[in-house]
Amino acid sequence: MSHHAKKRFGQNFLVDEQIVADIITAIRPEPADNMVEIGPGLGALTRPLLKRLNHLHVVEIDRDIIARLENDYPQDNPKSKLTIHAGDALEFDFATLPAPLRIVGNLPYNISSPLLFHFAGYAERIRDMHFMLQNEVVERMVAEPSTPEYGRLSVMLQYRFFMEKLLDVPPESFRPAPKVDSAIVRMIPLPAGEIAVRNEKLFAAIVRTAFGQRRKTLRNTLRGYLNEEGLAQLGIDAQLRAENLSVTEFASVANHLDGRMHA
Repeated sequence: MSHHAKKRFGQNFLVDEQIVADIITAIRPEPADNMVEIGPGLGALTRPLLKRLNHLHVVEIDRDIIARLENDYPQDNPKSKLTIHAGDALEFDFATLPAPLRIVGNLPYNISSPLLFHFAGYAERIRDMHFMLQNEVVERMVAEPSTPEYGRLSVMLQYRFFMEKLLDVPPESFRPAPKVDSAIVRMIPLPAGEIAVRNEKLFAAIVRTAFGQRRKTLRNTLRGYLNEEGLAQLGIDAQLRAENLSVTEFASVANHLDGRMHA
């Protein structure tokens, strides 16, 4: 039964067996792992994962693919090693799955950032995550301060996760071939004690505001929060731009303001 990739779901199916093998090697699945795959598609990762795992959960939105999966792995069979969760991963409650959770998947590039923020909300229940993403997004995720790629996504993920780019994946590894390069990224939640942010909503608002006009200096972008003197007290030059601040410095601004609010 053939399946045509659907644009609205951002479908590009991985067909390169060597890349699949490299991804499985990077993930190192163990039989007892609590693993969930996002968007199993035609099963490029699903099949090798099932060979190594006692059980695998998958989250899939495409009804045609769900029908294929149900045919291959009947859900009324108590011995089935695959549990299918039909629906949108953006709305799925990952707290319903056993922790510590390992999440893998070839994420739809058109909603990759919202998905990453959704997963971040479950960080305390997650052991690690391995995702295929647009290379440009991965470069932004792992970017260092004072580089063109460093931005809001970098800061908002780096304060919660250790991240590393593992390998590049060329367009010809997919059917249909996307118009962009792809990459595999590993994300490991930081221990609670290493998360320096006390008020996450305030932190997120400050980061969003600072990068909202990234060519402007902090004196201008953050003036609604701190004046030049206040920034200087934190050892931050008001002439800098958002892209020059480390995650730790953004955290220090948020924690300073949070402290003033509760003083």
